[in-house]
Amino acid sequence: MNLDHLLDQLDLDTKILLLSGSGAWTTAAVPAIGLREISVSDGPVGVRGTSRDDWAASAAFPSGSATAASWDVELLHRLGAALAAEAVRKGVDVVLGPTINLHRTPLGGRHFECMAEDPHLTGELAAAYVRGLQQAGIGACPKHYVANDAETDRMSVDNLVDERTLHELYLAPFETVVADAAPWTVMAAYNGVDGAPMTENDLLAEPLKGSWGFDGLVVSDWGAVYDGERAVTAGTDLSMPGPEPRYAGLADAVRAGRVPGSAVDDAVRRLLLLAARTGALEGSPAPDRPTAGRVEDLSPLAREAAAAGSVLLTNDGVLPLTGAGRVALVGPGAADIRALGGGSAIVFPPHLVTPLAGLRAAGVDVVTAPGCLLAEGLRQVRPDELVDEVTVRWLDADGAVVAEQGAATANLVRITAEFPAGAVALELTCRFRPDQDGEWQLGVSGAGEHRLTVAGTELLHRAHLDAPRDPALLFGSPAQASAGIALRAGEDVEVALHWVPDPQAFILFGGLVVQGPWAGDDAELTRAVDLARDAEVAVVVVGTSEAVESEGTDRTDLRLPGRQDELVRAVAAVARRTVVVVNAGAPVELPWRDEVSAVLVCWFPGMQAGSALADVLLGAVEPGGRLPTTWPAALADAPVTEVVPTDGRLDYPEGLHIGHRGYLRAGTTPAYWFGHGLGYTTWAWEQLTVEGSTATVRLRNTGERAGKQVVQVYAARPDSALDRPVRWLAGFAVVHAGPGEVVDVAVEIGPRALRHWDVGTGGWAVDPGTVVLSSGPSAGDQLVSAELLVR
Repeated sequence: MNLDHLLDQLDLDTKILLLSGSGAWTTAAVPAIGLREISVSDGPVGVRGTSRDDWAASAAFPSGSATAASWDVELLHRLGAALAAEAVRKGVDVVLGPTINLHRTPLGGRHFECMAEDPHLTGELAAAYVRGLQQAGIGACPKHYVANDAETDRMSVDNLVDERTLHELYLAPFETVVADAAPWTVMAAYNGVDGAPMTENDLLAEPLKGSWGFDGLVVSDWGAVYDGERAVTAGTDLSMPGPEPRYAGLADAVRAGRVPGSAVDDAVRRLLLLAARTGALEGSPAPDRPTAGRVEDLSPLAREAAAAGSVLLTNDGVLPLTGAGRVALVGPGAADIRALGGGSAIVFPPHLVTPLAGLRAAGVDVVTAPGCLLAEGLRQVRPDELVDEVTVRWLDADGAVVAEQGAATANLVRITAEFPAGAVALELTCRFRPDQDGEWQLGVSGAGEHRLTVAGTELLHRAHLDAPRDPALLFGSPAQASAGIALRAGEDVEVALHWVPDPQAFILFGGLVVQGPWAGDDAELTRAVDLARDAEVAVVVVGTSEAVESEGTDRTDLRLPGRQDELVRAVAAVARRTVVVVNAGAPVELPWRDEVSAVLVCWFPGMQAGSALADVLLGAVEPGGRLPTTWPAALADAPVTEVVPTDGRLDYPEGLHIGHRGYLRAGTTPAYWFGHGLGYTTWAWEQLTVEGSTATVRLRNTGERAGKQVVQVYAARPDSALDRPVRWLAGFAVVHAGPGEVVDVAVEIGPRALRHWDVGTGGWAVDPGTVVLSSGPSAGDQLVSAELLVR
């Protein structure tokens, strides 16, 4: 299709119109050339949709760290394809994902959404995800380019990264995705790198659009354009959301020569190419997209993915639970597991299977108590506590209904610019079904003024509360107010929330929050311990809260919030056997890890959390995951712990040595290495041979059942004059083998794995000499090795 012919039909003002969106989730249309709006939606674990249906149910797959823990390229491809079907159902052309920033430090508050600490693992998995989406006719948008590795002051921080580190670590996963999957869009981050915001940074031109040959569209993160003239000149093709007020004088800037007209033309040409690829441009071939299915049909894949990413850290033989008898399921996540991290990755699943529901559905005799609270404040309402669909009515200043919308959730998120015309307030009504008798706390969260009515009687009125300046802070711990009310289990009550949102807020976030009957902290902990004492096995589900892991804020420590550590130790002191399930998106300290029988990380496991957990605990499937990031014994041991800028700048002094590389360099041992994870069988590494660029690892399944193993091959240059990691991941593969079976696993060592960035020449180089390739069950445990001669 001749895009230049279409470009020639546009005057300058129309071209400028196309450089920013027409709303929160759509680009501008130009009917005269057959260009319709292109719709985009937040991902990457689901497709929330645009303002037409952003509160309708969406499939919720496991978090980025959970899917990366599978180390399974084929699974990531299938997840991408499934998200494409969800995008078709939601009327979306481009999914904003995957998130491929690195786990530079365990304090990064958004690392649940990212994949790994390693650029090779991240790049390979992300490329598979992108191919899965785009082969199904839906655009992908890898983000956030580049070095968006922490949340503190993310809109203003300037990250100082040396040239070699930038290319070998932080740019590397983006390069892999561009080279191997050709994404249709890439998102430029809020932060700056080495002196310029990413929307104004030379890194857009080179290497992204230059030596990498990226032919797609660069879109800003939402609100990340700070100077319109500089952004367009640097290579930001589309500013979102739109219309962009900083582009008001852009046409005059082009006419005056301050902004090259060629930069505008290139941006518009790239947008037209995206339109052609997504079928938004008349005359372009329609993309071969899947038929929109039902969200419920994706439950089996969500269940499989959650199990595939579950990482068994320790196990003294208690797992799998076969013939376990009565199970005491305790902890704040027992009946209210956290399926997703907080922030723009939020979607609203049609259901959430809790650990309690999953184990009971599997026929396990379960008794339960929370034991302690996950965090101060009330929790969001679960899908199973809502009877029928939620109704949201938008009201004007006189209280008249201007629009009505159904919702799958009583907790809402919406960019305020997308409110229906004339709407200044909303009324949310639903039927809430409690699962316990007693005194409940019902409340509201979010900025603005709230009135909450239950069964026709006003329960509380909260006066106006301003929103925080950074809209992302709304996701972590929005303000709440609540009041007590006596409810009976299984008896529905009509709840109505009248909400006047803060008109100054960028995002509406909040809604109905609840807390079940609570006898007091000490009494509840004692109750959980008593249940554990009388059971055959205790399963304690602990984790992090939205205040700990959410977009917009970083962590200050790695401790489990509240009294969860105390609960684990109290249970372990009395229980016959104790299994701890960790419901977190990134590392936490586990000071009791040697006092319990098993530790299983389920991450943020998505809508089928409890079903997958039951599958793993009972041995129906193996815990298939291996750690995609190193877990420190204590925060002080981590190689990188700084996320707070000084005078607006955040230095990366560790260079290449993040995660397991930092531990190896220091000669210290973490709690659990990158790549670590146990299954329900045992393995022997027997041999590693090298032929050409292929490393072949011989493994033997020495156990009594079939199992999965992740074959990790690391490279080392011990005699190199360059500063290099002690070893680094060079390739990997997933293998399955039956009991007693011997398998030879071929792992290709690609050229990108052996090169380094030569600062002197400003390009890639490969030193001739001997490379030591090795393999073992983790980055810290290498069992076989061989040499590769590089000429």
